[in-house]
Amino acid sequence: MKRNTGPSRPAPASADVRFGAPEAIVVADPTGRVTHWSTGAPALWGYAPEDALGRPLADLVTADGTAVRHRDGRALDTRVRLFPLGPVEQPAGFVLVAGGTPENGEETWNGEEAGNGALVTWAFDQHPTAFVIYDSEARIQRLNTAMSRIMGYGEDEMRGRFLAEIVPGSVYEEIERRIRRVLKTGQPEYTEPFVRTPGEPKAHAWFMDIFPLRNAAGRVRGVAVSASDFSQQYDFRERLALLSEARTRIGASLDVEGIARELAEVVVPRFADVVSVDLLEQVFRGGVPGPVPSGPVLLRRAAHRTAFARDAHLHGPDPLHRYPRSSPIAQCLVDGRSVRHAVTDQEIVRWLAEDPVHAEQIRAGGVHSLIAVPVRAHGRTLGAVVFGRRATSLEPFGPECLAVTEDLVDRVAICLDNARQFTRDRGIALALQRSLLPRGPTVYPAAETAVRYLPAGGEVQAGGDWFDVIPLPGARVGLVIGDVVGHGVHASATMGRLRTAVRTLADLDLPPDELLTHLDDIVTHAEGEQDTDALGEIPGDIGATCVYAVYDPVSGACSLARAGHPAPLLFRPDDSGGVVDVPVGPPLGLGSLPFEATELTLPAGSLLALFTDGLVTAGGRDIDDGVAALRSALSQPASSLEELADTVLDTLCPGPRDDDIALLLARTRVLDRDHVACWDLTGDPAGVAEARKRVCDQLGTWGLEEEAFVTELVVSELVTNAIRYATGPIRLQLIKERALICEVSDGSSIAPHLRRARPSDEGGRGLFMVAQLTRRWGTRYTRAGKTIWAEQPIGEV
Repeated sequence: MKRNTGPSRPAPASADVRFGAPEAIVVADPTGRVTHWSTGAPALWGYAPEDALGRPLADLVTADGTAVRHRDGRALDTRVRLFPLGPVEQPAGFVLVAGGTPENGEETWNGEEAGNGALVTWAFDQHPTAFVIYDSEARIQRLNTAMSRIMGYGEDEMRGRFLAEIVPGSVYEEIERRIRRVLKTGQPEYTEPFVRTPGEPKAHAWFMDIFPLRNAAGRVRGVAVSASDFSQQYDFRERLALLSEARTRIGASLDVEGIARELAEVVVPRFADVVSVDLLEQVFRGGVPGPVPSGPVLLRRAAHRTAFARDAHLHGPDPLHRYPRSSPIAQCLVDGRSVRHAVTDQEIVRWLAEDPVHAEQIRAGGVHSLIAVPVRAHGRTLGAVVFGRRATSLEPFGPECLAVTEDLVDRVAICLDNARQFTRDRGIALALQRSLLPRGPTVYPAAETAVRYLPAGGEVQAGGDWFDVIPLPGARVGLVIGDVVGHGVHASATMGRLRTAVRTLADLDLPPDELLTHLDDIVTHAEGEQDTDALGEIPGDIGATCVYAVYDPVSGACSLARAGHPAPLLFRPDDSGGVVDVPVGPPLGLGSLPFEATELTLPAGSLLALFTDGLVTAGGRDIDDGVAALRSALSQPASSLEELADTVLDTLCPGPRDDDIALLLARTRVLDRDHVACWDLTGDPAGVAEARKRVCDQLGTWGLEEEAFVTELVVSELVTNAIRYATGPIRLQLIKERALICEVSDGSSIAPHLRRARPSDEGGRGLFMVAQLTRRWGTRYTRAGKTIWAEQPIGEV
């Protein structure tokens, strides 16, 4: 008969091995059936003694004979060893030992030296890294001394229990889910949770390796977890990340308050619970701060941020803050060094005793430690930054935190100083530009005007948009608008040069096309004189654009020409009109290219709108869409030209602007017979006396008898010169507006010139006399010839 020797098994161990306390012992007869059952066996295998007796040993162990097989078929992580009773060749029975350890470490289960086993045990228990072993059900089986100390429980208290059962909480539940996942997949996992262990007031940063434990067959029989507190390394890494983020986020703008807000947003809440950026008043205006006073320091708040929105009221609406000399803020400003304090330090106690306002804010905010860092750039102190932490959220500032705050503030200081200089340069450019532009509404004999200039918003410096309204002889008016390439002081200076050049050329009474031609020559010649390398940019007048128009209120004639600029808009009183068809000339500075003028006749009350492209392209519009929007805005009813100008700006550019905007509106006027008198004269010298008589009669009608004597002399001289030297028809015209203007037109292009007559000369004194008796005089060329004019002041009319 074949004898049943029990399950397949490794070679029996030596019979003289001594054991520590095993979990269970089973004795079998020579056929391998159970004959005796220890008291620990039922709990281990799940069989009652009566069910176990007579059962084959093969039912109690796994197929490989290395572990316990439970009654329900589960394989338990409990080692088994089989020993023969008597000679190995013909044993009298068998002893099956489950669990237990070699006694005194003298020998291991597989015959290794006992000392090695002890070393392994000691290494596990004494390793400084926390270590815990879970069984196949994710129950705790072993943990070393470090883990026991961290958890606050002994191994006996935790064995056989689930982690989340011992220390409840979402973090521990997530760790247990990872353990079960590793048991299921056999794939190791790594995690870096923030865990507050039992007995500790705050969470710490940990890294955990969760890896499977496999038997010789490669089957996952448990999970081990190695955990280390890497709070210091985490803090260092976070500080590097904070500084890296600061380098990318802070300084993106050139606005002082914007940079201060960027610092506050980076710092709170990851590094501090509260931060305040306070700067000297001069910084906001772009000025250079002076020496810091040794006494109380007055600072203006640029930014303030807390981790808790409800604390905003603690700092009040007043942006000005006065810090006594005892405060750490004043201390760091005067000494130029950072300071770190707990609120219980004597320095802070003394300061808060003198400063009840900030004392209440610190008390209400729960701040327990603070750091004050001076903001210094290029040897100048700009202000201070104060960082604070609460007792309920972050640990007090340590010595290593000083280096972090100083690095942050050093970065911010350079950005703030750049913003300060930008504010200064922008202010200079704006002041220069505004000083060169006409101000306020003006009513001229020829037209009522309204002007608007808006500099670019945000970080864009003042540009080169400009306009001008130029009174011209004969009660006419010149309207000009232009745009210079670039921004900043250079663009403003270029704008000033162009505006001066236009005014000078306008005094020569040139038609618009000729004026632009001369202006183009001036720009072209100036190009070779400018040191572009020194300026570091293309000269702003090269490529500048311009529109020039001249309107005559006597005839209603308007002449326009443009150099690369958007065409004006025109609306007549009957609502007809639109974009003026003015031939487009090249931008200024290209040279040798002609300009062409357009002649229009405008009735009284016509609206002419000149503008720069920044108005119609505001908000990212296409220029055609912008012109359409401008036409619609100009069609809106308005009680005055000023109100209409405001309506246009509100409609087309309500938000931030990335380019300057200039707008010039002119509503035309036409002088009636009460202001203008004209006569056609013949070439007969006898007509001079008739001309004087008509002038005297007209002055009597106008109530200007006091000006009759001078006017007669002027008319006699100008009409006589025309009869003597000129050709073609002669026309005499008087215009009464703010001044009395006498004009004599003829068909000749030869103009008289002023000279000092010698005693022997018979002539040459008449024009000199005209110049002495009138305020100004001059010559204006027309397509039909020329006009000599003289202007006398007459006071209010």
